[in-house]
Amino acid sequence: MRVLGLISGTSHDGIDVAVVDFAETGGSLSGTLLHDDTVPYAPDVRARLVAALPPAATTFAEVCELDTLIGQAFADAAAGAAVAVGGVDAVCSHGQTVFHWVEGDHARGTLQIGQPAWIAEKVGAPVVSDVRIRDITAGGHGAPLVSFLDELLLRGRAEVAAALNLGGIANMTVVTGGRLSAYDIGPANALVDAVVVDRSLNALGYDEDAAIARAGCVDEALLEELLADPYYALPAPKSTGKERFHLDYVRQHRASRDLSDADLVRTLTELTVRTVAQDVERTGIRYLAVSGGGCHNPLLMDGLRAALPDVEIVLADELGAPVDSKEAILFALIGWCTLHGVPAIVPGGTGANAPRILGTITPGAGPLRMPEPVAVLKDLTLTSSR
Repeated sequence: MRVLGLISGTSHDGIDVAVVDFAETGGSLSGTLLHDDTVPYAPDVRARLVAALPPAATTFAEVCELDTLIGQAFADAAAGAAVAVGGVDAVCSHGQTVFHWVEGDHARGTLQIGQPAWIAEKVGAPVVSDVRIRDITAGGHGAPLVSFLDELLLRGRAEVAAALNLGGIANMTVVTGGRLSAYDIGPANALVDAVVVDRSLNALGYDEDAAIARAGCVDEALLEELLADPYYALPAPKSTGKERFHLDYVRQHRASRDLSDADLVRTLTELTVRTVAQDVERTGIRYLAVSGGGCHNPLLMDGLRAALPDVEIVLADELGAPVDSKEAILFALIGWCTLHGVPAIVPGGTGANAPRILGTITPGAGPLRMPEPVAVLKDLTLTSSR
């Protein structure tokens, strides 16, 4: 079964796309990556999305229009990928998170937009969507869902192993002795990107090759204040997002300080290094597979390697999941699982009280025909056709 996975993450700069050809035998699943890509949002759509995100005020009218515009953008990205591989059997779309409702240490709700009917209409295949909320109804955080894929890829390693994703938010899955825990650590690229965009420091919207941060110095007083945020002391599992870590958050902490943009970006980069490194040390991790946009920030990666000299730090490519398409591969996997009746959450990963089959299904061009259920998923092997 060829499943197309789609996601726009917390950096909300574009749509990650992956087509995976899955084959299952006796509970063993193999997946071949046929195609992956990133399709940028149109500048006007991205600008409207950014303007509507918390803590900004918005309207139901704007949410409705963005739901359509983003759904159409996802449909175009999906159609392009489907054509590239000669067709797909199903699609799983994460959509675009616009709000993740957390009170104290509990997730109460989550909202992803990008109407899946546009995808089903354009591609003609059934679409699995709205995948996070079922986990929340079962007591989970709805995140990090990638812990399901991470556990399959890290299963069987003798040492304490972890998978780290450096997107807008940094999240980590830790596997040790058959036990799993996963949670959002805190901001990875979210705060740096917000400053870069606000101050027009780079037209790309991020600190390319850490050029801005390299020109600055860490403001230790500001860093200590940021590290004192009570979120970091919350026990896992926990989740967060741009509802908490956003531009106004930075402005509030910077307000009483006279520091350059470069110093600010350097300090925010170091915040990610420190928060990730302290959690890796605390959990005794010895093998760390890293993915996400932060992998391309040499200052961030060099900082982690310097702070964690006893940890083997590799890119997630070594596990068969390319760093820039890992989350899109995850949603292809979730789509396959939903259609085959397989739960796609691990309770230790999200805090859910039991496994659950995720998502809702929008039929494609014809009658919805479900494949035979699979009783259990024993293991997963990922390869690439390229």
